[in-house]
Amino acid sequence: MKRMVLSFVAGTIFTVAVMLLFNLASPASGAMPQRYPELHGALRHLEQARDNLTNAAHDFHGHRAKALEHTSKAIDEVNKAIEMGD
Repeated sequence: MKRMVLSFVAGTIFTVAVMLLFNLASPASGAMPQRYPELHGALRHLEQARDNLTNAAHDFHGHRAKALEHTSKAIDEVNKAIEMGD
């Protein structure tokens, strides 16, 4: 029984260590700060809005399509702003 508990604890510690190692090596962990965080945040929101508009159940008399068009243009502009800033 004692051996089984020690094996479980050792396995758990190893698993946590591996997870921490991969998390620290991940670029999303914040190891490299993202430039222009406001633009990237806006881009994420615009992409979410685009997805919501795309999946909307109704056309709303053409307004959904027009909003989708403007949102796609806004995504393009934010991407250009990020590129020009670098």
